[in-house]
Amino acid sequence: PARRKRCYFKAMSKFTLADLEHRIVDRATASPEVSYTRKLLDKGPAQCAKKFGEEAIEAVLAVAAEDRDRVIGESADVLYHLLVMLHARGIKLAEVEALLETRTKKSGLEEKASRPSH
Repeated sequence: PARRKRCYFKAMSKFTLADLEHRIVDRATASPEVSYTRKLLDKGPAQCAKKFGEEAIEAVLAVAAEDRDRVIGESADVLYHLLVMLHARGIKLAEVEALLETRTKKSGLEEKASRPSH
């Protein structure tokens, strides 16, 4: 008899990181009085990077000691602030995705070994 695959995920959202990037681009043109995104961007890339770092630390701490919902919430914050930081530097999500695609053509260990050391 055919085995039925189990679905371990709840219904997938149709909202994507590309959708979030588009929203950030739209919000970047709004007034800073009504757009948190615009306020962040007006402070410059360094401040956007600082905020991303703060959110990343919160996500790490949540993974180590908080419940699942907190981890999901902090992860959402990290993704938002990553995209804001990239926008502040004029980098599109598609550019990051293209690099990730090239990295998947090798094993993780191979790819890491091929990077120039800093």
